[in-house]
Amino acid sequence: MGNASSIEPTKTIFLDIDGKKEKVMFSRHCGSRDIHDLIAHAAGVSRYAEISLRDSTGAFVSLNPTMPINTQSSPYKVSSKEPSPTTGDGEVFTQVLSQVATQFNKVFKVEEMKTDIATRLSALERKMELEGLKAVEIEKCKRDISDIKDQIWNAQKKFVDFNRLSDDTQTISGDTQTASSLSDERKISLKRDVPSYPKYTLSQETIEYLKQPTFDIWHWEPNEMLSLLEHMFHELGLVAEFNINPITLKRFFLCVQENYRNNPFHNFRHCFCVTQMMYGMIHLCHLWEVMTREDLGILMTACVCHDLDHPGYNNTYQINARTELAIRYNDISPLENHHCAVAFKILSNPECNVFANVDKDTFKRIRAGMLQLILATDMARHKDILESLQNNIKKFEWENKSHMDSLKMVLIKCCDISNEVRPMEVSEPWVDCLLEEYFNQSDREKMEGLPVAPFMDRDKVTKPTAQIGFIKFVLIPMFETVAKVSHCMSFKVSKLQHRGYVKQKMLITMFVNTDTVYMLLHVRIERYCR
Repeated sequence: MGNASSIEPTKTIFLDIDGKKEKVMFSRHCGSRDIHDLIAHAAGVSRYAEISLRDSTGAFVSLNPTMPINTQSSPYKVSSKEPSPTTGDGEVFTQVLSQVATQFNKVFKVEEMKTDIATRLSALERKMELEGLKAVEIEKCKRDISDIKDQIWNAQKKFVDFNRLSDDTQTISGDTQTASSLSDERKISLKRDVPSYPKYTLSQETIEYLKQPTFDIWHWEPNEMLSLLEHMFHELGLVAEFNINPITLKRFFLCVQENYRNNPFHNFRHCFCVTQMMYGMIHLCHLWEVMTREDLGILMTACVCHDLDHPGYNNTYQINARTELAIRYNDISPLENHHCAVAFKILSNPECNVFANVDKDTFKRIRAGMLQLILATDMARHKDILESLQNNIKKFEWENKSHMDSLKMVLIKCCDISNEVRPMEVSEPWVDCLLEEYFNQSDREKMEGLPVAPFMDRDKVTKPTAQIGFIKFVLIPMFETVAKVSHCMSFKVSKLQHRGYVKQKMLITMFVNTDTVYMLLHVRIERYCR
């Protein structure tokens, strides 16, 4: 199977400084100037000295984070040249200004902003040129489109060229936030056709491992994750339940994958992680005994679609920055509403519609259920949703639709933040990914003069402080509530004092039934805080 383990955080190179062997280490996030200053310090020269590296063949090596790694037996030879002692203050000041300008351009991406503004102006000019139709003609076009949609729904045999629709949408390079909010119609183009990834034969060991919440999602390539998603839908009986064409299922997953952005955290791997945790909870708790296959299909599909086209900036940013999404959805869960809109734009394409063969009433229930679950992932609603389930704990009724809806909303929320109940080697890389996305947002908020949340500020937050509060006040109460509702799950939290550290360990045990026979879910959280 493929390997998608996390990238090494540091790089080590070996140097030969006037015959003296040195070793330096630096982060992959360092800039070229940082590496220059580090080598200058190792060479014992000033940070204004000219530094050059040569490899064993005499070729010059560029000073940047992507420089090739060498070995101790083949170090880079360091050459340095101090600035002339006669250099005036003016020249030194010029050098400092040059360095400041370089760092300023790097942080604020001035050139990218220029390119972006020019591109946006050009796109707006093109749009104005295309808007020569009169109001009556535009209304006629809208009616024609509505008629076409009705015909597709009734016949489900006609093909709509969604790529043509996406071409009419303005695409603005360089500003992913603005481009995402211009139109949902752009988000349904299928760039790859089926089959475009190989058929994977899953071993029985992998099939059983996939049912466990301890499943290590970092060991799988994107195409392998697509095959695993297919297996989940087949194994749960959802393909048979909804009479899904296997090729349509493949196209659906491909289109979903292509509409997740390459964000540090909210990406397709996160989508797979959430869906796999839901799949594991379904099996460990035997949820098919208390829920219909239709309910399971809604849960699984909502997990697949719950963060579609996430721009990497949360709702707080959307509202404070007054983005197109916030304006469109009146500051009410703008991202979650957008995820829903993109999901059903994908499903409106007959080639990707996995619910094409269900009747209208069933599709109406599926749509309502998916909307309810995806909108529930907005953390602004966390308190209300959790309290709704807590109020029903003592007299929870599996036949009561309201009770079941509150349980399903909490279940998808549990899966959405389930990284922290996975083994340390699986959960730890996710913390780094999340903090990187937080820091990207806080940097942008500072640049735009917007409020910055303390837990996102790279100057204030640390990994322990970021996780302890979240685990203690959000994750543990939510899993405890689910454990009280479901007889198939028990929950235990313990705190141990050891050498000045507070160790929080969370242990979730899933029971097959209320008898003594149970299955242990090996899920622990270990976080330390001085």
